[in-house]
Amino acid sequence: MPAPHPPEFRQRAVELARQGTAPIAKTAKDLGISESCLRNWLAQADADESSSPLKPTSAEKKEIAELRRKNRQLEMENDILKRAAAYFARESVLPK
Repeated sequence: MPAPHPPEFRQRAVELARQGTAPIAKTAKDLGISESCLRNWLAQADADESSSPLKPTSAEKKEIAELRRKNRQLEMENDILKRAAAYFARESVLPK
């Protein structure tokens, strides 16, 4: 996977594409990125600038990813605690 482009590069690419002086395909080729990549950046920039509840903004996407990561961590910890509780419960029930 190629290294991500800096936010300044993305912003400038979106500005160039929105000017409409050249087709998106040519702008993308000139910048050395794929057309689909530039279209994705345009769509995300539109979502960030609009107040539409249908498309999450970049900040919301970042927050969702963070919450999902925390949720996975908590689920793992909960599973470990359940197993430990079952182990100790079994140990205290069995005769010695």
